[in-house]
Amino acid sequence: MSGPLPALVLAGSRPGGDPLAAHAGVSHKALIEVDGRTMIERVVGALAAAPEISRIVIAIERPEVVGSLPGLHAPQCGKPVAFMPAGASPSASVAAALEREGTPLLATTADHALLRADWVREFLAGCPAEADAAVALARKEAVLAAAPGTQRTYLRFADGEFSGCNLFLFRRAPARGVVALWREIEAQRKNPARMMLRLGIGWALRYRLGRLRLEDALARLGALAGARLAMVTLSEGRAAIDVDKPADLALVRTLAAREV
Repeated sequence: MSGPLPALVLAGSRPGGDPLAAHAGVSHKALIEVDGRTMIERVVGALAAAPEISRIVIAIERPEVVGSLPGLHAPQCGKPVAFMPAGASPSASVAAALEREGTPLLATTADHALLRADWVREFLAGCPAEADAAVALARKEAVLAAAPGTQRTYLRFADGEFSGCNLFLFRRAPARGVVALWREIEAQRKNPARMMLRLGIGWALRYRLGRLRLEDALARLGALAGARLAMVTLSEGRAAIDVDKPADLALVRTLAAREV
């Protein structure tokens, strides 16, 4: 990267509330505590500790929900923190942030409670210079080595199985096309047939049969979005562990308690 860049933290709540937040007795999932700190404070702390990050923008519909947390202010947080309204979906929030902040922009989520500054650094350092946008992934083997028996969602390609790490880089203006495609796919998530038609039936079939390489999938998505996409495989499997359900929360709390 040519210099420090802003980071976006997606902290909005689902319409109607988040089941995990209700399970934990808080209004927003970002407020769930892990090893004595709320998840959003842990995420902001990791971003603030990365020299590549200049400032942090939190997308949330009610800033007052998290605004008084000490981990979002000096001296605990050494980077400026600002707020913006969350969109109706994660992709809508990212689209709004790109309109407001421009590129480059790093994005992550408030439930990435194990996030570490060195993972951010590894991701940004590994992004190919020619990529307009990039995503961080971890191989299944690394995830299971970090948390044996954990149940994650994996993308199964001909060259391996990967899990997303909730780290995204939108480096240049064409990355807006990636977000537009993301919003389109997100809107059609309950209509798999239409999604397959959009992506291409042949491509979807190759994926279902385990014959599609990750590199080819990125090239296809990039062609649809009008941008050059890349992926960075992170060395640490814990980077793929976020908090979506009670079992995830229990696992993350266990792993966080072991951190030095």
